[in-house]
Amino acid sequence: MDLSYFIFLSSGLFLGWSLGANDAANVFGTAVGTKMVKFRTAAFIASLFIVIGAVFAGAGASRTLGQLGHINALPGAFMVALAAALSVYWMVKAAIPVSTSQAIVGAIVGWNIYSGKPTDLDIFFKITSTWVICPILSGLIATIIYFIIKWLLKYSRLHLIRQDSYTRIGLIIAGAFGAYALGANNIANVMGVFVDSSPFKGINYHGFSLNAAQILFLIGGLAISSGVYTYSRRVINTVGNGLMHMSPIVAWIVVVSQSLVLFIFASQGLQNFLLSHGLPALPLVPVSSSQAVIGAVVGIGIAKGGHGISWGTLGRIAIGWITTPAIAALVCFVSLFFLANVFNQIVFVP
Repeated sequence: MDLSYFIFLSSGLFLGWSLGANDAANVFGTAVGTKMVKFRTAAFIASLFIVIGAVFAGAGASRTLGQLGHINALPGAFMVALAAALSVYWMVKAAIPVSTSQAIVGAIVGWNIYSGKPTDLDIFFKITSTWVICPILSGLIATIIYFIIKWLLKYSRLHLIRQDSYTRIGLIIAGAFGAYALGANNIANVMGVFVDSSPFKGINYHGFSLNAAQILFLIGGLAISSGVYTYSRRVINTVGNGLMHMSPIVAWIVVVSQSLVLFIFASQGLQNFLLSHGLPALPLVPVSSSQAVIGAVVGIGIAKGGHGISWGTLGRIAIGWITTPAIAALVCFVSLFFLANVFNQIVFVP
């Protein structure tokens, strides 16, 4: 296998690391922030289930993202992933939870503009519409669950110690599900641009099989896990403590809500079920776990009267969401010029 492929793949691994550093907060930030789960426990569970979700359920969202821009040269794919990774990394350094989905979309659009390839506007608007739908849907789900849990607690008369124990177990289970959904939905952001140029062959060992794309997703999942372990604490503190003070039960509701939203946008089985019964289904696209979790937090905050929300922190996060795709597109466009004209690399095939 050509060693140069792994050199170009390094930008995807860097993007995976950045995603893990940023998005682990969306899975376990509230649990760690409320002191219900230790960081090391959260990191281990998140890493394991991110890899499982990426390998076995990552194909659907990846296919949609590939339709936005058919990146037909490996050096071009390298620069798209690198531009997105740098954008996310800068935001992580500023302790702002941003959207990796927005970063990769911005970078792909930058490649389309540089190469003169048309951007599929139907796919573009399908993806960008989820940037609005995702936090709203998460906020609605969180609000509904909040009132249901509030009613149940009022009439259950659980002892506080038992309630605390159930909440801790619930946070771990919800975090594991959230990590699975994160891997399934967001592996497209990390490795989607490399699928067409993958040199891997499928493997089959005593009934256990992985196709070429799944091997690529496994490598990307491991990169995400490394980001969770090495650099996610700062953003976890922002999500867990900075936006709104949360009780452990509210933290559980937030994790469940954002996990359900990511799962809905990643599950091919759920989409097929809904369509086969004549029901509307949401598109399979990589959505922002950051937007989902913050939508859930804000939804609960509004349900409680809106007094506990740090609107300043929310505004800073919103600015990060707006600037991330623009920065990624600009960085990608400029970097492709240097890669093609200074390093003589073919960044697209006419």
